[in-house]
Amino acid sequence: MRSRLFWILAIIYSSLHHIGSGSTSTTLKRPRAGDPFDTFPKNFWQEFSSPFTDTPEDEELEVTETTTHEPFPFFADPYTTLNISTQLSSSVYLHCRVNDLQGKTVSWMRRRGDDLTLITFGQHTYSGDSRYSLEFEEPNDWKLLIQFANERDEGPYECQVSSHPPLVLLVYLTIIVPHVEILDERGSATPEKYYKAGSTIELQCVISKIPHPSSYITWRHGPRLLNYDTSRGGISVKTDMLPGRALSRLYIANANRQDTGNYTCMLGNEITETVVVHVLNGEEPAAMQHANGSRQKANASTMVVLFLVYVCISGSISVAGMNRGLGLGQVWGWGWELRR
Repeated sequence: MRSRLFWILAIIYSSLHHIGSGSTSTTLKRPRAGDPFDTFPKNFWQEFSSPFTDTPEDEELEVTETTTHEPFPFFADPYTTLNISTQLSSSVYLHCRVNDLQGKTVSWMRRRGDDLTLITFGQHTYSGDSRYSLEFEEPNDWKLLIQFANERDEGPYECQVSSHPPLVLLVYLTIIVPHVEILDERGSATPEKYYKAGSTIELQCVISKIPHPSSYITWRHGPRLLNYDTSRGGISVKTDMLPGRALSRLYIANANRQDTGNYTCMLGNEITETVVVHVLNGEEPAAMQHANGSRQKANASTMVVLFLVYVCISGSISVAGMNRGLGLGQVWGWGWELRR
């Protein structure tokens, strides 16, 4: 800045000096030695004619960006696709954790092919199915609750954030249907079981494919619950929860005719298996009577076949004897010997 001011003053001084000397000669004269113009840089006039800036020397102009961006929402989970499994008739939460929501709205959708059905928007539930609801847990978890899950609930769900572009978290729900089987004391599966009066009824309920046991195994005789029955006495239930499966044993001591009926093993309300128990007072079961009748019919059929074979053999001997000229008495004598 000072150097430029010095050159401006030098120009003004030189101009005044020439005017004062009254020189009107048009002859170009070589500048005198020591003329201030001799020391001017060649690009002086270019710099002098350019826009004037009052920039301090030895200082660099620092440009700072003053524009700031709002934080963009993002999912707390590192994956954009999650897999959740639950067993039939249990309750399950689908989690959607969102950070820096910044006033945006979180909604849950159910996807079926190309169709999307709105379940929740914000903290409001729009589904007509009362089993669906939204629970928000601080600081950032928008949980979709599905109660009494059934096989129709299996499939993809989407958690969406109303940003631009929208954020989408895909959650795939799998419904596991346990397998139930009732066995007798020998470990054999049968739809019907026979016991003698005074014996002990022993039934085993084996349930497999249980990812998360969330309810107790119960036994029923008809509509009557047996797990906590104290009116009859002699009833015992023992249940073991094992990895991925469960085993429950039912014991009924001193069985009588009143213990006859349907026995059902239940896990929750939808997972059941039933066996029919018969308690007999000395009489044979209908199945055993049917088997005895079948054996009697088989014995009669065998007797008829043997008789026909005997007749054929007797006839052959008679014809052979007559061909040899034997008397009828001799032939019948042979037949008598055969019969003996």
